[in-house]
Amino acid sequence: MTPPGLDAPPPLGASALPAGTYAGQVVVVTGGGTGLGKAIATEFGRLGAAVGIASRDPDHRAAGVASVEAAGGTALGVACDIRDADAIAGAFDTITAELGPINALINNAAGNFPVPAEDMSPNAWRTVVDIVLNGTFLCSRDLARRLIPDGKPGAIVNVGASYAWTGGPGFAHSAAAKAGVKNLTETLAVEWAPYGIRVNGLVPGLIPHADEVAAIAAVPGKYIGQDDRVPAGRVGEPRELAWAATYLCSPYASYISGHSLVVDGANWQRRHTVQPAFTPIREQLGRPPFGQGG
Repeated sequence: MTPPGLDAPPPLGASALPAGTYAGQVVVVTGGGTGLGKAIATEFGRLGAAVGIASRDPDHRAAGVASVEAAGGTALGVACDIRDADAIAGAFDTITAELGPINALINNAAGNFPVPAEDMSPNAWRTVVDIVLNGTFLCSRDLARRLIPDGKPGAIVNVGASYAWTGGPGFAHSAAAKAGVKNLTETLAVEWAPYGIRVNGLVPGLIPHADEVAAIAAVPGKYIGQDDRVPAGRVGEPRELAWAATYLCSPYASYISGHSLVVDGANWQRRHTVQPAFTPIREQLGRPPFGQGG
């Protein structure tokens, strides 16, 4: 008999924190118009925050704003390329002018696609590292430079990945960048705690959503037996990650900084007593041998 696994979460629309927890607060979510970022932005809006949706794509911005507003919140979409410090400053200036001073930042925007390291172009490497690691630093730096002179506290949550600890075959660019984000989170937490700025990481597990990157969604077998791959006996729901994000930025987490909270049903810690047969990443991705049309 298969054990029942972990319970299902409360229904969509429920909140983990009291209503109005973020009333009068301004929260920026990069990449907040799709997938997990949209779920996070929506939950902050549900709790009373005015939410800045920062994204390069106008359709994504519109989707994020619509989702927050549907939950009863206020949102503003702003164009922003997080690889560009000047673009970040301009976007944050716009959010501040329209919604008020920024109190919290969710560094969610990312770039990712599976590729064997030997096939990866220098541009592919630079692009992912630039978005994931450099973008996280530049956005965090910009907010800190606004908060520190005014003596105002703040909270930053950096969305990470469990392969920051384990390595990620097929995702060398993203895994290396996320490892940098984890280290950056811990470093900034120490540097900025004296100023009242908390910095934490948030690591999602297997949480399917409608906006998954096409290249990742196309990985062979991606959606087969997903619940069976997790010790919890089920995949996660986007709202579960959103509840964690709103908690980490809240007054209820006022003594938590430098921590990476993993929301994955204990999946990344699992091990086999006897490991299954090893399959090289090229075979997993259905690619021919390198140099033979790969």
